[in-house]
Amino acid sequence: MVKRKKRKKSTAKKSAAKKKRWSQNVTENSDALTLDRGVFTKGSPKAIAASLKRSAERSRRRKASPYRSAMSMLTFFINRGGKGLPASRKQKLEKAKDELRAMYGKD
Repeated sequence: MVKRKKRKKSTAKKSAAKKKRWSQNVTENSDALTLDRGVFTKGSPKAIAASLKRSAERSRRRKASPYRSAMSMLTFFINRGGKGLPASRKQKLEKAKDELRAMYGKD
């Protein structure tokens, strides 16, 4: 009789939970910016961009330029939403990127 080694259980669940926690941790404890509450749910793309710009310029904890920090936070939020983000909301956030570029003169 040949003895077989026991296989460990799949780590897929563990890694999925870790990724979820990592994303949540970034959102809650990031040193990049301190965002206004509900910034990504504001009515217009211009309001979202203005709030991100204001937060980026006030922050003293960021490592990159204000423009880069604001754009990174917006991109992170869009990517985090993934397929679950409604098309209309994603379109509004993409327009907010364009507004942010215009505010910083990065056309």
